[in-house]
Amino acid sequence: MISYRQASIADIPSICALGNEVNEIHHRVWPQIFAPAGEAARDQAFWAKGIGAPEAETFVAERDDQVIGFVSVSMFQESGSLMQPMRYGRIGSVSVASEHRGKGVGRALMARAEEWAAKHGAIDMRLHAWAFNERAIALYEEQGYAIRSHFLGKPL
Repeated sequence: MISYRQASIADIPSICALGNEVNEIHHRVWPQIFAPAGEAARDQAFWAKGIGAPEAETFVAERDDQVIGFVSVSMFQESGSLMQPMRYGRIGSVSVASEHRGKGVGRALMARAEEWAAKHGAIDMRLHAWAFNERAIALYEEQGYAIRSHFLGKPL
């Protein structure tokens, strides 16, 4: 049986390992943008910032006392002269161990992130997905997310 809970500092090594699975995919496609996987000190410090912070949270999925997935979420306030002011949640990362993908774990983690954001005043949810990551985009679209903009870049 799979259970879901807020992450703790003790989960950082598992979160780093799962984050590296995602990072390897990204690094393979865009090595000039994404760092190579496996820099423990860098990764642990990064993920620790999102655990128990007032405007951020990380949730994990567990099976047989093993972390098999996680999602990170943060709160933001939209402002500026051209945008409607609103509080929104932003999913930072979603990762599920390869052997557990396609079984609803990612959807369940995203639902927890959305519930957390709504409890913290969000009226909108957002995330960023790289165009090559078609599997993730399909998951997000199944959850009701739609493309709202295109983020472009080019090397100089």
